This record gives sequence, structure tokens and C-alpha cells, in this order.
Amino acid sequence: MSDEKSTDRPQNLLNMLRSPSGTYSLGALLIVGFIVGILFWGGFNWAIELTNTETFCITCHEMEVNVYEEYRDTIHYNNRTGIRAVCSDCHVPKEWHYKILRKIFATNELFHHFLGTIDTAEKFEAKRLELAQNVWRTMKATDSRECRNCHDYDSMDYVDQQRRAVKAHIKGFDEGETCIDCHKGIAHSLPAMYTEDVSAVIGSVH
Repeated sequence: MSDEKSTDRPQNLLNMLRSPSGTYSLGALLIVGFIVGILFWGGFNWAIELTNTETFCITCHEMEVNVYEEYRDTIHYNNRTGIRAVCSDCHVPKEWHYKILRKIFATNELFHHFLGTIDTAEKFEAKRLELAQNVWRTMKATDSRECRNCHDYDSMDYVDQQRRAVKAHIKGFDEGETCIDCHKGIAHSLPAMYTEDVSAVIGSVH
């Protein structure tokens, strides 16, 4: 008797998948759920990648007329190699879990965008030091993770570097420093206050 029941179980499962239960069969529900899941994941991932584009970043007026214009005059925008680092290359992690966290934190930036916190050049300059220090602090905490997406320590050829750069890199690596410790202002103008308060730039993220 027990053998008959155990033999019937696979057949019962197959019948359950094939036969309607209420309105829809379990098999149909699984297939629909699978398709909906793929569409949802694809749409979600598409939206995330869309917000990583330079075009999306400069849809905000304060970004387009301030930091974007500064960035266009730097080596990250135009250089002899033709390799361009866009906004997300420096400000958004590549790893999925870090990327999602960054997107969550970015909701605060959207909040201030709608408040108009830095919607004029005067407001932006008044907040520039604070905004820069926030970025420097984050980059210090992550060991300049986004810089190292392109700039790999092990791939550096000291022969092609200037003597001063070689010395600084070797010393910095030996002392556990990270890119942002020395390379503040590499893609955006430094805050005007740094000329009055050196600690605003030097040692501000330690």
C-alpha cells in the first residue's frame, strides 16, 4: 500500500502542474512568475544603468553648469589616450551591492535638488567645501575604490612617471595612503576656502 502511494506521488505532482487548480495551473503560474521576474529584473537593472550615464547626471541644472563644466577642462574628459571617465566612473561603485547602497544615498541629493539647495552658482560655491569634504571622506573610507577601477597600483610604470610622482607614489603606498589623499581637485575645482584654511584640503579626511 505504501509503495503504491510513493509511486503515485510523482504522477500527482505532474498532474498538479498540468491540471487547473482553481483558475490557473501551478505550472502556468510558475511560468508567468518567471517571465514577470525577468521583466522586473531587466527593467530595474535598465533603470539603474540609465542613472549611471553622463546624460542623466547633467539633467540636474546645478550639475550641468557647475561641476560638469569644470570636469570638461580636465584630463579625465580629454586626453591623449582618448579614454574618458564619466561621472559614474568616479562616483558610483561597480560592485552591485555597493552600487545599490550608493543609489540609496543619492536620494538625499535628489531631495536637495528639489529643495533648490545649490541651484545657483552662489549657493553652490557657498556649499562647495562641504560637498567636496563629503566626497573626500567617502573616497578615503573606501580606499579610493572608484579611482582604482582604472588606476591599478600594480600596473603603474614608474619609468613613464616624473621623478616627483614616483617618489610620492612609493612613499604614499608604503604609508598606506590612498589616491584622494594627494589627488583632490583632479576633476573639479578645489573649494576657494582652501587658500585660507589649508586643513580644508590637507588632512581633512584623516
